[in-house]
Amino acid sequence: MMNRFVEQTEKYVKKLGMIGRDDVVAAGVSGGADSVCLLFVLCALREQIGFTVKVCHVNHGLRGADADADERYVKELCRRLGVECRLFHENVELIAAKRKQSLEEAGRMVRRAALEKMCAEDNCTKIATAHHRDDNAETVLLNIARGTGLRGLCGIWPVRGNWIRPLLWAGRREIEEFLREQGTEWRTDATNEEDIYTRNRIRHRVIPLLERDVNPAAAVHLTELSGQARELWDLLEQKTQEARDRCVHTDESGRLILDITALEAEHPAVRKQLVKCCIAGVLGSEKDIAAVHVRDVLALSGRQSGRMVTLPGGVCADRICGGIRIGRREAAESRRGFSPAPESGDAPRIITRIIEQRDVRLPEDIPQKGYTKWLDYDIIKNSLSIRKRRPGDYLRIDNTGSRQKLKTYFINEKIPREERDKLWLIADGPEIVWIPGYRMNCAYYVTESTERILEIKITEDGTNVRDDQSIDPGRES
Repeated sequence: MMNRFVEQTEKYVKKLGMIGRDDVVAAGVSGGADSVCLLFVLCALREQIGFTVKVCHVNHGLRGADADADERYVKELCRRLGVECRLFHENVELIAAKRKQSLEEAGRMVRRAALEKMCAEDNCTKIATAHHRDDNAETVLLNIARGTGLRGLCGIWPVRGNWIRPLLWAGRREIEEFLREQGTEWRTDATNEEDIYTRNRIRHRVIPLLERDVNPAAAVHLTELSGQARELWDLLEQKTQEARDRCVHTDESGRLILDITALEAEHPAVRKQLVKCCIAGVLGSEKDIAAVHVRDVLALSGRQSGRMVTLPGGVCADRICGGIRIGRREAAESRRGFSPAPESGDAPRIITRIIEQRDVRLPEDIPQKGYTKWLDYDIIKNSLSIRKRRPGDYLRIDNTGSRQKLKTYFINEKIPREERDKLWLIADGPEIVWIPGYRMNCAYYVTESTERILEIKITEDGTNVRDDQSIDPGRES
């Protein structure tokens, strides 16, 4: 007889069409109660529905022996359940420092990248994570507190593309009760009990307070609210796509043109969402787009031709006759383009462009020419400059983030003293990004976590820029 918890999960999975016969499901398993429960339930359903389960485990390198013990636990659990397990090891602390992210955010991105990599390489058709009802309630509250629109009220989606959350119907107490009934232990991450993370404070303080002093079913009602918001969001997206066909066209240079007369005939909610989608389409992401940017673009409809507003990521919108045009500014106007140094008058000519990673294949598309390089655009701190060396210059020489003084590098590479002051350098403040003809800074390498790529191309040889065409993305010799 099927366990009640498994039975409920099966109904939820079938209702939302999460898994079908012959699917191959990559399940993220950390060793904690939620992910262990997910693995047990998927294994209980795999023969009945007719799908295959594979496990993805990421060791973040943050908790030393405890993290290694988690890894051993997951490997042994998979062995007992007859499930293929793939392990990933990442230095999340270094990644967080490079990207100026919290450990929590960097860890989330690393886990997502590992699951997507496994899905692509191991022929998986679905990616399953162990998010549950309480996670969803925390997400909705967090979004409300930080400031959100309708989309933030949607919380965690049960199905989004090939990502599925089979346990989203259940609460944390039900999950742990199921594991106890199975006689199954799980690993406990001590950091989950600390209140250093915002989400943990909501989990340990806010939701218990709501359930104790307001309504015992607070988390359930927040989940119901998110479900209603998702229905409205689906409707809004449908209406926005219909409005796009009526209101938007592309000019000869690829910029988007919004017809003002057609735009003003739309419902205000549709207008706002359409403008946001247009900005995101040019930018390649919604991450940095705020309500103020949408308002500024809409306000152009009442302005005279020639008025312009600046948007995130080198995008701008300007008023033209009969419409609003949205497109990218030239690379030289971008907030992190090149700013020439005083001595750069005789420097080689530099051409730059920004590329979205979604438009390329890694690593196949990385340029193999010695004088075209790709950098991780989003970790650049300042305007890049092309200049000669200065006191205090350094570069990072390996993936651990180790720094080396530029002078030391020159000595190690046996570059003649008289040549050192003549070499052109691509610099991000005091950090040397690239020594054309020699090597790149390891910290700026393009990886699978990169979102935007800055391409730098030297199109005219300058004095003392070595002419070689090595394919090595680091040292060019």
